[in-house]
Amino acid sequence: MEYVSTRGGTGVVDFEGALFSGYAPDGGLFMPQHIPSLDRDTLRRWSSLSYPELVKELCSLFIPAKLVPGNVLSELIDRAFSRFRHKNVVHLSKLKDGLNILELWHGVTYAFKDLSLSCTGQFLQYFLEKKQKHVNILVGTSGDTGSSAIESVRGQKNVDIFVLLPKGLCTQIQELQMTTVIEDNVHVFAAHGNSDEIDEPIKELFADVNFAGKYNLMSLNSVNWSRIMVQIAHYFYAYFQCTPSLDTTQLPMVEIVVPTGGGGNITAGCIAQKMGLPIRLVTVVNSNDIIHRTVQHGDFSLAESVKATLASAMDIQEPYNVERILWLLSGSDSRLIKTLIEQFNISKRLKLPEDLHRKLSKTLGSCSASDQDIVGAMQRCWEENQYLLCPHSAVAAHYHYSQPHSFLCLFFLSSIPRCCLAPASAAKFQDALLQAGLAPQIPPEISALTTMETRSTPLERGQDWTQVLRGRIEAVAQQW
Repeated sequence: MEYVSTRGGTGVVDFEGALFSGYAPDGGLFMPQHIPSLDRDTLRRWSSLSYPELVKELCSLFIPAKLVPGNVLSELIDRAFSRFRHKNVVHLSKLKDGLNILELWHGVTYAFKDLSLSCTGQFLQYFLEKKQKHVNILVGTSGDTGSSAIESVRGQKNVDIFVLLPKGLCTQIQELQMTTVIEDNVHVFAAHGNSDEIDEPIKELFADVNFAGKYNLMSLNSVNWSRIMVQIAHYFYAYFQCTPSLDTTQLPMVEIVVPTGGGGNITAGCIAQKMGLPIRLVTVVNSNDIIHRTVQHGDFSLAESVKATLASAMDIQEPYNVERILWLLSGSDSRLIKTLIEQFNISKRLKLPEDLHRKLSKTLGSCSASDQDIVGAMQRCWEENQYLLCPHSAVAAHYHYSQPHSFLCLFFLSSIPRCCLAPASAAKFQDALLQAGLAPQIPPEISALTTMETRSTPLERGQDWTQVLRGRIEAVAQQW
């Protein structure tokens, strides 16, 4: 298995090369040269596997045994999931009115990103120890990525991690999960800007090929293929948990509803679908609805500004993983993707070619939810189930409540199971719960954060954030 850039300007790399990269050198994103196709017998065999076993099977398709032997890969993944609170790692809650919630948040930071980043951290350590190499990881976060990335590498001697968070735009708990980690290899920057703005200095440093090479820069944002790869397992597990039986003439369909910010998770769903998993995908967003407009109208264009919403981790205007989805749907046409993305980068507006838009709208359904919709879904779920949703999960639940199964019957002639992915625990979003008139249930380890020492470096408006980051990376490197 080899990997290529979505823009076609870089030679092929192996899994290790893709893992240790951020953006590809040509600015694109790495994708597998070929997507494996799974037959019916494989799906039946996999249907009884646990979540960790599914991760192992899927990763073995994308990581050749010559790079990571099968027994080693299995050990790395077991180690990655050893800190998860739930015995199954991932849990499906079946609630009233056909609402199935796949809880992806039983890791250390109570967010779904713990799943992919815990594995990616283990893969990194394996190669770094083997080659006695040091890397500098750059991460921009809208809330959850930063803490999950920090937990995956904290205290490791051959890694330094530099995290940029949007000061005041993520919850207090999300911020504390980053700023209370007092480790020599963890460097947190609190930037006075939004999620899209903090991505810019990171992109600039990766674009400086000499600097990126000299200091071994890499990313753990969902630009990193390893994260997408692990997340493919969500869809297989959701499918097998929700489908009544695979012993039918035609494999049953399951609809999976995906709260979407940067688009990494929905990209994994598109790959699972292309591998042969019979799923219908629905991408759901908050008021920052660029993906919804793209699916519905082919309009991949920025709004005037990012809107602050209750689902803060999805307050994103430039969902970079859309590039991967368009590459998949275009038949790996890197020349077309390069042209389209360059056009978008210049004008921040793009009208998809008619054929590409048709393929996109056939692949994905979409929905957007206002803060009022989010609060309504949180309240209804509690009233009917005494179950607390985080505001991001509530975006998916809003779709479920507004699109009953009778609606599906119009298209599929019979009701099909639906699964809503839950990316975070409600415990991380106390303000949203209070706004919905609900009482937060706070685990002791989260409550303890407010009493801990914090450390971060402010990035003020008017400062050259790229230069500040560059200077810190150079200073850290001098200690080696």
